[in-house]
Amino acid sequence: MPDAAATYVLHTVLAQPREWRAIGDAAAQIDAALKGIGGELYGAWRSQIGRPRDEVTLVSRFEGAAEASDAAAAVLNVLPPARASSARPMRATLRPLDGAPPTRQGNYAFRTFDLDAGNWDEFEALCAGAWPGFESAYDSQVIGLWRFTDAAIGRAEALLLTRRPDLAMWERSKLPASPAEAEVRAKLSRRYDLCDDTAVATTTLLTAADRQDEARWT
Repeated sequence: MPDAAATYVLHTVLAQPREWRAIGDAAAQIDAALKGIGGELYGAWRSQIGRPRDEVTLVSRFEGAAEASDAAAAVLNVLPPARASSARPMRATLRPLDGAPPTRQGNYAFRTFDLDAGNWDEFEALCAGAWPGFESAYDSQVIGLWRFTDAAIGRAEALLLTRRPDLAMWERSKLPASPAEAEVRAKLSRRYDLCDDTAVATTTLLTAADRQDEARWT
């Protein structure tokens, strides 16, 4: 069963110029601040491709209900002044199954979807049908599919977080090399067609336990 009883919050923080690393260095303090209001830091990611150099994405997690504004205040209180920030609440759908955070470094893609709420059931079923083949073919993992709880009435907005080992596998996953991979791609293409909008950006994991990403992506 998914971790649906928990509240997750997506935080986007635009640090001062060249100060993105300070957010990663403050991960322990961020986690402590969130624990003070009943939450925890699920992960922190630095921009790789598609977002500003100094933008950091964080996800916090709370057991049960929580206010995104409270989570945002707890995070910002322990960070250097930021140029801009936002926070949106969301609930897990198919994944994650529990609150265990991702720990392996890699290429993490944050993809958002905006669709009519009437299309959600088919959208979710296509995700569930495509993921096993996607994960086995491309040495990749689906970390989570969350639905934003502040979406407009009649709309479904979602966040998909996937991990690949590197950018080479990102490219490889777009080019099916067998009938089984083509079937996975067909499901994902149908999923995209159900959406009115979708966007993706890639990141690497600041809170990785195995290794830090030292590349200069921008």
